[in-house]
Amino acid sequence: MEFFKIKRDIPFMRHALIFNVISALTFVAAVFFLWHKGLHFSVEFTGGTVMELRYPQAADQEKIRHNLVKLGFESPEVASFGTAQDIMLRLPTVKGPAGANLSANVFNSLCAAENGAPKQMQATTEKGENVTRTGCFDAAGKEVVSLQRVDFVGPSVGDELAQNGLNALIMVVIGVMIYLAVRFEWKFAVAAIVANLHDVVIILGFFAFFQWEFSLTVLAAVLAVLGYSVNESVVIFDRIRETFRKQRKMDVTEVIDHAITSTISRTIITHGCTQMMVLSMLFFGGQTLHYFAVALTIGICFGIYSSVFVAAAIAKWLGVKREDLVKPQKQRDETDGAVV
Repeated sequence: MEFFKIKRDIPFMRHALIFNVISALTFVAAVFFLWHKGLHFSVEFTGGTVMELRYPQAADQEKIRHNLVKLGFESPEVASFGTAQDIMLRLPTVKGPAGANLSANVFNSLCAAENGAPKQMQATTEKGENVTRTGCFDAAGKEVVSLQRVDFVGPSVGDELAQNGLNALIMVVIGVMIYLAVRFEWKFAVAAIVANLHDVVIILGFFAFFQWEFSLTVLAAVLAVLGYSVNESVVIFDRIRETFRKQRKMDVTEVIDHAITSTISRTIITHGCTQMMVLSMLFFGGQTLHYFAVALTIGICFGIYSSVFVAAAIAKWLGVKREDLVKPQKQRDETDGAVV
């Protein structure tokens, strides 16, 4: 399926050096901000308190977030899970006396916002066990919010998550390199990994520069971008191999330009549809999906850029040629018909 077809090949490789210089400067800037400012890690990585609340009706997350900001939390995580009535709070560790009774102080504040008063009450679990839980009741005796669970995430757990995330990224990179080296050629594998790591570092650079919160959902988005960018590179590399087989009079530069030009329509359709879905999450997904969608948006834009101007150009500069992808045809001896 194609929206349009370009008859004359666009000379992408003619301007590859300029775009790669821009790309290198952007990469260096991202590394600088990562080193100078660092990432603003969320509770999952730094440790903190996790609270689960239940409201009798759909909870107003913006109201809850506003109350937490008034308590001094700069960027509290408020998200629904399961139903709109169930709310999960992720709060960073607070030093000093306020941190000792953090969950109680937060619940009392949210209770006061609902014009209620906290009260301890007995409850029975599904297993028949009697437990004491905290509820908030208004003047009429109606429960307006209840505290279901409080957990503390220690720094050691955050360190383990960070290490697991780094291991996942390394395993993905190694797996992609092996796949591309087997399917195409090692020059393509090196080019694709450099381009894809370029995308990942730039995403992290944006989060470091603006000090956006880096959570597990953002890490998932980064890994998704890595796979997504690889897919775009594979499509272009596959078209390069196909063009080498069909157009034997073209040189390497002409083959790469033709391969990229012939996939433009597919790129617009694929990335356009994906970007529409991501933008819907960005604008309508709420605070929970905001940075997840931001990371995907940055990754999609730079993924297209890197596949065209970084991966293909690096493969060319590494010396990829027709013989790397297409086996030479065997010639027959005219005297006896034997294959030589």
